[in-house]
Amino acid sequence: MRRTRTNRYARRVRTAAVAAVGVLALATLTAGCEVEKVGAAEASALPAKTSPPPASPRPISPRPTDDAKPGSGSPSPSATPPRTPSARPSPEPSTLMSVGDRGKRVRELQARLRQIGHFGRSPTGYYGTTTVASVQSFQGKRGLSRTGRTDTVTWERLLAMTRQPTAKELDPPAAEPTAAKPDARCMTGRVLCISKNSRSLSWMIDGKVVSSMDVRFGSQYTPTRDGVFSVYWKSRHHVSTLYDSPMPYAMFFSGGQAVHYSSDFAARGYNGASHGCVNVRDEGKIASLYAQVRNGDKVVVHW
Repeated sequence: MRRTRTNRYARRVRTAAVAAVGVLALATLTAGCEVEKVGAAEASALPAKTSPPPASPRPISPRPTDDAKPGSGSPSPSATPPRTPSARPSPEPSTLMSVGDRGKRVRELQARLRQIGHFGRSPTGYYGTTTVASVQSFQGKRGLSRTGRTDTVTWERLLAMTRQPTAKELDPPAAEPTAAKPDARCMTGRVLCISKNSRSLSWMIDGKVVSSMDVRFGSQYTPTRDGVFSVYWKSRHHVSTLYDSPMPYAMFFSGGQAVHYSSDFAARGYNGASHGCVNVRDEGKIASLYAQVRNGDKVVVHW
């Protein structure tokens, strides 16, 4: 009986010890400590721990350069190409001469245009409508803009095609009358012989031509009268009381009709007309004529 009790007590003690050992092992595992080393055979049976592969470094894109080319480590063709400086537009040609200008340079322009058949009259030194039309003709033949103004491009092209005008080309001498034989009424005495056919005035003394100049006449509504007249009044700075227009170097021969200088004739040429007077477009020539003509000298207007 006593032995039985002793055996029971011993079993209880062993059970308590085993339980204590289990609690200690569990506590040890919980604390992360190693209870025992695993054998080699057991280790091979365990699944091998694998660590994640190291992250591959991000590729670094090369910076685009001005000389980078596709296929050699350069940015793709879709990349924005480097900007190239745009070409500056050519400056507009500047104007050298235009309507209303006067002087030696205009006279040279007219003489050069006349050399190549674009100006059909003697140079006047005034940039009027006739000169505009001549410049437009020249520009059109050369494929330039037909502005009628002489700009740097037009002038350089004209200089390349012509030579320096001579003194006679710049200021031609007075031309002889077109008619081989003047009107018979002009052959004696001091005469202003005015031809509507040749549109010229010849200052003649005893059948010899002293000087000659271009003239224009009145329109069909205000025609210049034909016939034989005489100078009855001279007025150096005359202004028309009817039209309020200047009539310098006026030499009256028939009522209100006179021979006088016309700035409009110098500017527009034969595109215009007078109110019946005989217009002269060369101021220098009529100034010289005015100084020679006297009251009473004959005037013959004829076809």
